[in-house]
Amino acid sequence: MPRDARLEQDFYTRADTLRVARELLGKRLVVPDDDDGRRVSGRIVEVEAYLGVEDRAAHSFGGRRTRRTETMYAVGGTAYVFFVYGMHHQFNVVTGPEGLPHAVLVRAVEPDEGIELMRERRPVSKERELTSGPGKLCRALGIDLGYDGEDLTRGTRVWVEETGVSFGADEIASGARIGVAYAGEDALNPWRFWVRGNVYVSKKG
Repeated sequence: MPRDARLEQDFYTRADTLRVARELLGKRLVVPDDDDGRRVSGRIVEVEAYLGVEDRAAHSFGGRRTRRTETMYAVGGTAYVFFVYGMHHQFNVVTGPEGLPHAVLVRAVEPDEGIELMRERRPVSKERELTSGPGKLCRALGIDLGYDGEDLTRGTRVWVEETGVSFGADEIASGARIGVAYAGEDALNPWRFWVRGNVYVSKKG
C-alpha cells in the first residue's frame, strides 16, 4: 500500500457513523513532525462513536453549539480536537454531511512510524503504554488544539491513510464507551470498537 494513500472525503461523509468507526480500525493516523517532516504514525486499534444531538454522551447533544463544539458541525473528514481535565488532548474525526455533528474519537493506535520521536515526547517504561489511550496518543503524535479543524482529506498536517488491513466481525470487539457515566442510558450503548487481542487497546472488556 503506497504511503499517503489517504482516505477521501466520501469515506467520512457517510451517514452511518458506527460503520465509519469500525472501518477506521486498521487505518493509519499520520502526523508529520513540523521540524523535519518525518512521518509519525500509528495504526488505529480502538475508537468510540458519538452520534450528535440525540446522544447524551456527545458534546453536541441537544444541538449544543459552542466555540469548542462548532467543529463537530463541519463536513466529514475534519479533525475535531479538544482538551480535557486540564491536561489531555483528544483527537476525533468528524463524520457525516455538514451540519450533522457526529464524530469518532480515536482512543488508541499501534505505533508504526517515528517511534523514537514518540518515545522522546512520551517516555514510558512499557512500550504498550506509549499510545494506549486518547491522551497518550495525542502526546506521542504531537497533536494539540492547533490541529482542530484541519482537513484530513487535503491538509498536510494530519490525515488518515488506507493500509489494506481490514478486520472481520470476529476480530472486532465492542462495548460501552469509557468515561461517559453522566450520559445515563446512552453510556451503555456499545459504540466503542477495538481490535481483539491488540496490546495497545486502552481498556479490555
